[in-house]
Amino acid sequence: MLNSATATQSKTQKVKRWFSPSWQHLFTGGFLAFAALLITVDSPLLQRWERQLQTFFFDLRGARVAPDDIIILTIDDESMSQAEHYRSDPEKYEALAPIEQWPWKREAYAIVIDRLMQAGAKTVALDVVFSTDSTYGPEDDQAFASVLEKYSEQVVLATKYEDGQLRQGLLLKPTLPIPQLHDTGVHLGIINLPVEFNGRIHRQGHTYLQDLERANADLDALSQSPPDWDNILSFAEATLQAAQTPYSKNIGTDSTDIHFWGPTRTFQHIPFWYVLDPDPWYNHLDSGTVFKDKIILIGATASELQDFHAAPFSRTQLHQNALAGVEIQANDIATLKTGNALRPFIPSSMVRAALVVVSGVAVTFVLSRCRRALHRLGWTMGISLGWLTAGYMGFITLGVLLPTASVTIVVVAIGSGHTLIGLVKEQMRKQRLRNTLAKFVTSPIVQEIINQEEDFQDLLQARQAQVVGSLLGGRYEVEKILGTGGFSETYTAKDTQRPGQPICVVKQLKIISDDPKSYELAHRLFASEADTLERLGHHPQIPRLLAHFETSSSFYLVEEMVQGETVKDELGSRKPQSQAWAMNFLLDILPVVEFVHSQGVIHRDIKPSNIIRRQGDGRLVLIDFGSVKQISNRLQDTEAQVTSTIGIGTKGYMPSEQSAGLPRFSSDLYAIGVTVIQALTGISPYKMAYDDHGELIWQYRVPDLKPALADILNKMVRYDFSKRYDSASAVLSALKEIPITLPDSMVVSQQAIKALDQSNDDEDPWDEPTGYLPTNWMTTSTEKMNYMGKTDAEEA
Repeated sequence: MLNSATATQSKTQKVKRWFSPSWQHLFTGGFLAFAALLITVDSPLLQRWERQLQTFFFDLRGARVAPDDIIILTIDDESMSQAEHYRSDPEKYEALAPIEQWPWKREAYAIVIDRLMQAGAKTVALDVVFSTDSTYGPEDDQAFASVLEKYSEQVVLATKYEDGQLRQGLLLKPTLPIPQLHDTGVHLGIINLPVEFNGRIHRQGHTYLQDLERANADLDALSQSPPDWDNILSFAEATLQAAQTPYSKNIGTDSTDIHFWGPTRTFQHIPFWYVLDPDPWYNHLDSGTVFKDKIILIGATASELQDFHAAPFSRTQLHQNALAGVEIQANDIATLKTGNALRPFIPSSMVRAALVVVSGVAVTFVLSRCRRALHRLGWTMGISLGWLTAGYMGFITLGVLLPTASVTIVVVAIGSGHTLIGLVKEQMRKQRLRNTLAKFVTSPIVQEIINQEEDFQDLLQARQAQVVGSLLGGRYEVEKILGTGGFSETYTAKDTQRPGQPICVVKQLKIISDDPKSYELAHRLFASEADTLERLGHHPQIPRLLAHFETSSSFYLVEEMVQGETVKDELGSRKPQSQAWAMNFLLDILPVVEFVHSQGVIHRDIKPSNIIRRQGDGRLVLIDFGSVKQISNRLQDTEAQVTSTIGIGTKGYMPSEQSAGLPRFSSDLYAIGVTVIQALTGISPYKMAYDDHGELIWQYRVPDLKPALADILNKMVRYDFSKRYDSASAVLSALKEIPITLPDSMVVSQQAIKALDQSNDDEDPWDEPTGYLPTNWMTTSTEKMNYMGKTDAEEA
């Protein structure tokens, strides 16, 4: 029945979660619906973003080599300035008379067209509208008309619709060349190009006519003589028709984009006056090959004529960076001729909307699997960059336009929304947790949580204010909380009953159980541990136990305060220590550990933070024997079995047998060996490498490592405890036998010398009268080094 009820409850919770969507899901659903609506109606805002991204793709791709069969004969600044040469010497520069002032005589165009045709040009297309009579008289128009009639099948003249005509949809008749020129039978081409919502030209010229036809469909139905849209050609279409070059304009395609080859001057430019003046025409232009079988466009690129338009590769609206109209026409003609127009990969707006919705749902699914805000941001950026890359690759390789901007915006918006909502929810959760912790800050478990969370450290200030100044045992005035554990707190306190009120360390063990048996067990364990600490405190490098007492709910240990810096602080810079440092450390700490083991005690938590280098004499002091931890663990185990030792120790410094709850004396030696290796390599134990047998891999990180010292450390940290040294004295004996000569920079302190001497009373390896280390320990090439005159402070 219980299992059935639990299963039913689990199903009920799942159903509730399903019908109670999170804020992220609500946000995603609403945003996707809004995005799909914008895409379905072809929102101008989305179109603008797509075009801006397309422009960026062009800039990213860079210029391509333009077709060499299209040449632009430019009405440029150089050609406009030739009037000055004519005025300076009319007889010498007689050929420049037709371009003496703007607008030029139409005779100039007639001369140029005639020369180009004789040079073998396939067609000449003029991106100039001749909608009014020449200001130079009827003879000028007649001269021009005669040449047009001669080459009518190969010449294109420009026509255009005024901008207002397209917006109003009323005046359908374009601005045509004057009848005298029109009646010559030349081809006519509309030079208008559609301007997109980003203010740039992207689409081909024939799409302008398609837009115009759709905009005026109603008027065409009412008109007696609607326009023959099939015979109205764009400038690019008319040019290719005059050149008798086949092309396909993809009738029915709503958006066919120009394949821009590059920025200004990508196509070959030749100044107009080069053809008009005999000198450059015959001496600088190889007229027999330059123009043969070429499509020649004549158009304005001069600054004063202001025929510039924003397009891809034009960074601003300024004419210096924009493309001239004739250059855009050249790109349009080349695109139509080669058939490589850019086309939408998904023409239907409904299908694009469906793609966006599917993409949004997929992204939501991925983000819902991420629990951390950083991971959500990473996935969001990765998916966005991936889709942008796909869009760019489709653009440059296949000539298709993916809905890149819309999908990317949806991905970024959903990812940002999920991340932001997640952060807000996390902050709300933390605030609720903070309020709860503030109510129960005195609870040992709550203090353990606070101690592990930096965001809640300020809550301890209230506890500090509550405890600081209180008198423990009627004698010890608390000054500061040093640390908080699951069932304990550690303070620094003044001993008010001793002269000078010296500072000491007070450790409090809290009993939170109402079970009398638990209190009785705690009392017995506490008395036993106090007796052990009393015995250990007789060693000069172990803090003395000054007092111990108990109250109705707590037990207290009062220990000597050791002034100094922990070895953890010494190694904090992660700068590798010398081998001399390692030997000093071993020779100073091993006798302390040997004494501890002789008392039948295993420390179980030797690590850099539990070793203090004492001020004044620089000796290493071993602290924190974990008695309070041991009592706490045993209180949680009602049977008080050996397994209660599990949990005492620190990962990285704790060997496998200790993790299994079976510590040995060699477990402490393992921790010392790891500490020395950490000092030599500068690497934390948590980041050290191990081989397949569990052995540390470290020697390659220590240059010039002495093999004997390496062998000792390797034996201390063997994975199998049976292969380690069985005692600290065995390690000291091995250190004595190191048969190496150390370099001058390796100094061994007096304390280390004395420690090794005391561990080998049967021999006297030291030269006591002089204080020199024996020859087998340290020598130089010229002299032995005397350290008896050095103080401990100097050596530190």
